[in-house]
Amino acid sequence: MKISLARMENLPIVRLITQTTIRAVYPRYYPAGAVDFFAQHHSDEHIAADIAASRVYLLWAETEPVGTVTIADNNINRLFVLPEHQHRGYGKKLLDFAEEKILENYDCIQMDASLPAKAIYLKRGYKETEYHIIETENGDCLCYDVMKREKHVK
Repeated sequence: MKISLARMENLPIVRLITQTTIRAVYPRYYPAGAVDFFAQHHSDEHIAADIAASRVYLLWAETEPVGTVTIADNNINRLFVLPEHQHRGYGKKLLDFAEEKILENYDCIQMDASLPAKAIYLKRGYKETEYHIIETENGDCLCYDVMKREKHVK
């Protein structure tokens, strides 16, 4: 298992991991309009901009990419593991990696946490600092929490 910085030629892989995970997991927690909004938010344009800024990482199990995380300053974004590879410690590995990278330069880690992942972050010492609701075009709502963890909490 290794984590590497994504390159522009990895855009299709990052897109596949991101979109596959959103479409498989999020419908259990959110209405269709919210899932569509979230999937569109993680567009090729946004992923490519993050790759160009050297913010996107891929987790490889042997030669197969199974997960991704984006680190922007002290923010963890777009942390996804393909559904068929979940519950094997890959998400923990990506989160450990992202936290370590951020804490090299910052005293606080921040992220927007969706409903599927919120409990994981609470167990790791993150605290809810804000709650947001985005109403989508069809009236469905996407709810999420802004969460923070200070350097000394683990």
